[in-house]
Amino acid sequence: MPITVTSDPEQLTLTATGEFSVPVARLWAAWADPRQLERFWGPPEWPATFTAHDMRPGGEARYAMTGPSGERSAGWWRFEVIEPQAYLELTDGFCGPDGQPDPSMPSIHMQVRFEATAAGSRFVAISTYASVDAMEQLLAMGMIEGLTTALGQLEGVLADLRAWSAGTTLQRVSPTQAVIQRVVRGTIDTVWRAFHEAPLVQRWLLGPPGWTMPVCEVATAVGQTYRYGWEPEGGGPGFGFTGELLEVEAPRRAVTTERMVGTPGPSTHNTLTLRPLPGGHTEITLTIDYPSAELADQILATGMVDGMESSYQRLEEVLAA
Repeated sequence: MPITVTSDPEQLTLTATGEFSVPVARLWAAWADPRQLERFWGPPEWPATFTAHDMRPGGEARYAMTGPSGERSAGWWRFEVIEPQAYLELTDGFCGPDGQPDPSMPSIHMQVRFEATAAGSRFVAISTYASVDAMEQLLAMGMIEGLTTALGQLEGVLADLRAWSAGTTLQRVSPTQAVIQRVVRGTIDTVWRAFHEAPLVQRWLLGPPGWTMPVCEVATAVGQTYRYGWEPEGGGPGFGFTGELLEVEAPRRAVTTERMVGTPGPSTHNTLTLRPLPGGHTEITLTIDYPSAELADQILATGMVDGMESSYQRLEEVLAA
């Protein structure tokens, strides 16, 4: 279905709608990943480059579109509400030559809903203007035409599964919650086994190169305790994590607590969700709820996402074998 863009002068709104034959998770990923987003946010002759994309409530994004003769038009977003794979609410405005928000230009309040359909998914993006003058000014600048041609590139982006499964992504949804996602090449049943059978876990859940996993006690029933331990290959101090399995719904969902072995204090609350995708792929989503924003800042600053990406690359090798 082509992109449709309609205006309602009475409600001061501009509504863009697009339907696609991909899961909601795939459509959401295109908006959440700045490398994919910049492939369709600017019109073909004015491609966008996102230099910042802090996708969390209160976070900001910065981008610039470059014209055919080198002209530049820069903008900013401020994220207000984020409901992963369901809803985005943000303010969109213009930046001046200094790269900072330009108060002389009108801003737009945008709400984007993501919905499942019988054939796949759709998004509905409603932009609301502050006044009639603001709406007339931006429409006179060619906003309908630009938005139509820009979003018209989205179908090609969605068709490129490689961009979707290129790496591990982190979204800081709130000060105490982070969502980590990765698409791997493997069916949901084989991915679930890789997370819950100790001999398989020990082959891939190793983080950066140079570590082994001599301790791997997996919890498979509610109430059981798991314990994982790692050691450097050349010897030296290791570390480990332990926790309790709170909920399990094989092969789709598991909820656990987690804390570092030997450390006091409250645990994190981790929800692992697996979602089957077309072509024998599986989306892995790990939602981590931290007991405090301070602990979240401390852990996320350790480079854990890079370590997880190394592990997920090994996971794909295990699944292929």
